[in-house]
Amino acid sequence: MGRIGNIKDRKNKQDSKKASIYTKMARLIAVAVKEGGSDPEYNAVLKAAIDKAKSNNMPNDNIDRAIKKASGSSDGQNFESIIYEGYGPSGVAVIVEVLSDNRNRTAGEIRHAFDKHGGNLGTSGCVAYLFDRKGQIIIEQDGNIDEEALMMESIEAGAEDFQADGEAFEVITAPEDLLTVKETLESNGYTLLESQIIFMPQTQVTLNEEDQVKMEKLIDMLEDNDDVQEVHHNWEQTEG
Repeated sequence: MGRIGNIKDRKNKQDSKKASIYTKMARLIAVAVKEGGSDPEYNAVLKAAIDKAKSNNMPNDNIDRAIKKASGSSDGQNFESIIYEGYGPSGVAVIVEVLSDNRNRTAGEIRHAFDKHGGNLGTSGCVAYLFDRKGQIIIEQDGNIDEEALMMESIEAGAEDFQADGEAFEVITAPEDLLTVKETLESNGYTLLESQIIFMPQTQVTLNEEDQVKMEKLIDMLEDNDDVQEVHHNWEQTEG
C-alpha cells in the first residue's frame, strides 16, 4: 500500500538527519524516565521509547547516555507533550505531536511552518475526528517472509488489519494490543522496521502537483524542528 512505501521513504530521509533524530529520541527517553523511572522492565513508556530509538538506528551508547542523563538530571528542563492540529494545502488534515520545554516558542514555530507552506494552524479537535488512534508495526520484506504465514500470526496475536505492498508489511492493532502483537512477532523471529502508536487517517485526499510540493515542504519543515516528534496527515502520496 502507498502508506507503507511512504514510511520507508520517510525513514530513509530521517537517516540523513541522524543528529536531529537522536535529539528527538533523547528527549522522548528523558520524558519517559522522569515519568516512570530508568528501568524499562518496570516502565513500559521507557521501553517503547527505547524501541523507537533503536528503530531509528540510535546507538545503544547514545540510548544509555540519554537514560543516565535523565536519571541524574536536576536542570529543571521539563518537556510537555502537546498535539497541534491544522490544515495543509487544499485542506489536508495534519496532526503534529510535540515534546516542548517552551510552549510559546513551539506554537510560534509550528504556526510559521503552516503559514509558510499554504496551510494554517487550527484549534484543538479541528481535524482529530478524521483520524483513529492505532498501533502500527512495519516489517520489511527481506525475501524470506511468507506473507500468508505472517498475516495469520499477526491476526492470531491480536492484530486488527494486515496490508502488504511487495516491499513491506503493515500490521495494525488497537493501541492497547500493540505491545503484545509486537512481542509475539519478535519472538517468532521477525525483525520490525517500526512499531508505534499513530493517528491513522480514516480517508485520504489527493493533491495537485503544486500543492504536493507545498505539502512536502511543510512536512520537511515540521520534521526538522527538534520539538516535533511525529507528523500525521491524510494526504495520499502517490509514487512518481
